[in-house]
Amino acid sequence: MSELKTPTAVLHEGPRSLSDAETAEIEGRDLQGIRQVDIDDVIEYVHHGLRRLPDFVTLYRKYLKQRWDVYELDFTQDRIDWTEKMTEDERESFVGIASGFHHGERQVEIELPVFMIGATEEEKLHIAAQIEDEARHTVFFDRFYREVVGIEGADIMEVLDRSFQWVQETFVGPFGLLAYQADELRRNPYDQRARVRYGTTYFLWIEGVLALSVMKVTLSYARWRGILPGYYTGFTATCRDESRHVQGGMRYLQDAVRRDPTMLKEIHDTLTTILTISGVSSRKLYYEPLGWTEDEVRVLLIQQLRRKMNDVGISLSDELEELLVQIQPVLAGG
Repeated sequence: MSELKTPTAVLHEGPRSLSDAETAEIEGRDLQGIRQVDIDDVIEYVHHGLRRLPDFVTLYRKYLKQRWDVYELDFTQDRIDWTEKMTEDERESFVGIASGFHHGERQVEIELPVFMIGATEEEKLHIAAQIEDEARHTVFFDRFYREVVGIEGADIMEVLDRSFQWVQETFVGPFGLLAYQADELRRNPYDQRARVRYGTTYFLWIEGVLALSVMKVTLSYARWRGILPGYYTGFTATCRDESRHVQGGMRYLQDAVRRDPTMLKEIHDTLTTILTISGVSSRKLYYEPLGWTEDEVRVLLIQQLRRKMNDVGISLSDELEELLVQIQPVLAGG
């Protein structure tokens, strides 16, 4: 595994390749073992799988082996670190980034079932597993906000409501678009073009770009500082779950384009909408307390998108290349 580095070291050096043995080690770690894994290796594991996309039954079998119990996490030290080792600026920056993931997990947990309706039977196995993953991730963040940040609530929704104050206003951009696309699928779940639009927003952008970027920023900070062990363990396990989601989503988009090359226009048009939305920001979020700059986060977002597209052989149009340089680094996930 990688040696300990500053949060942005791998961003500047470029990613390293994982061997098959290292990939198998990441896949086989239990919850306690995954705490020792560098987040950069887990993100690279996502791309390792993209270069030879597994089928949906294989992804389902990986899910069965990698399930973890969110209630086994111990946040006792995290609470001490949060109150005694982190500054107010660090806490504000951290929750400002993480809150999008908190709300994103809950949204896709309730919307992904509509995408399942029009799927093949093999895809349904994978999607059903993903829905269970999203529920687990929702509980993970619920526990973190209760036990570490100190938000109280009678139920999950009340905690979500109280954490919404940290969510960026531009969160409603990609997630608002996703909600609209989910409504399209509810009306006609077998509309293949609507499915590709939804898949582009969710699997490619929200999970493949935004979610992995949230993980990179907050987990590299926690590992660099040597703090928040419960968060690091649970969110790294979440990242490994997301690798299956991204690989499955990109397999779906790749297959859709191969069946009908005109679907590439749906992907490009959806990305154009997303990048246009992401070109504005209504509230400043400071990344410097976590060891990042705004420009570095922008580079991270662009890097994640280009790698996903390149790995599965889907090109970016000239218009999209121009829009990429204008995006604002507003992070969320799901």
